[in-house]
Order: sequence, then structure tokens, then C-alpha cells
Amino acid sequence: MSSTSSPQSLPLSMAGENARVRIVALLGGPGTVRRLTEMGLNVGCEIIVRQSQGGGLVVSRGETRFALGAGMAHKIMVCPV
Repeated sequence: MSSTSSPQSLPLSMAGENARVRIVALLGGPGTVRRLTEMGLNVGCEIIVRQSQGGGLVVSRGETRFALGAGMAHKIMVCPV
């Protein structure tokens, strides 16, 4: 679990629809990081942004889809794959 981000990274909330990205850091407190990792959204995994409306996102990892609010999406740092 990392709390720093690389220079090429951006918040998941900034990724466009159908973007394939890799999670490089999870920001926020221990509770936020634990919640994300328990959902399977951990550092190193690849996800695809399926839908982006307003600030919320729908992302998928494999066959599983997750709905994330804007605040949570902003704490997930990603880089393009």
C-alpha cells in the first residue's frame, strides 16, 4: 500500500471512459486504503473505466464492476497502460 504517487500518475477521476489504467498508489487514511484493497482495487492491478458521469465512475477489474464516488476516485492514483 503506497501513499506516494509517480510523476506520470493522475487521479482515477481524471481518466477518460474506456481508459485502461494501472493503480500506482492509494491515498487517504488507513480505513480508505483497507476498504479499497478489500474490494480488490489494490496497487498494481489494472482496471478499465467503463463509465464516467459527473464525478462518479464505474470501473471494472476482470468481470467485476465497481461504482466509485468522486471523492474515492480522486484518492486512487493511476497511470495509463
